[in-house]
Amino acid sequence: QVQLVESGGGLVQAGGSLRLSCAASGQAFSMYTMGWFRQAPGKDREFVAAITWTGGSTNYADSVKGRFTISRDNAQNTVYLQMNSLKPEDTAVYYCAAKFIGDGSFRPSHYNYWGQGTQVTVSS
Repeated sequence: QVQLVESGGGLVQAGGSLRLSCAASGQAFSMYTMGWFRQAPGKDREFVAAITWTGGSTNYADSVKGRFTISRDNAQNTVYLQMNSLKPEDTAVYYCAAKFIGDGSFRPSHYNYWGQGTQVTVSS
């Protein structure tokens, strides 16, 4: 069982940066592949980024590649999403998710645990 709590969201102007954090509690965080997803009003939840349980592999949605960076600190049981060059279309609720080992899947259904989400709003 893993509990996830996101933080770091807020209001930022276009071109600005934010860093989201996801703190995990429970057992064996290092055995979980972690993902970030987002959901804008009226839209489906979409994949943003993922990092494998080993930390050796990351993958990103095309829409954020080159602007966002996912990382993890297993000693702190935390995964991060550094977001640079933010655009108004990045506005959404951002969710952290965990799946036991395996690859960094882009499918929400592959993740077993979810946080409550943190709002990111980018003004133009």
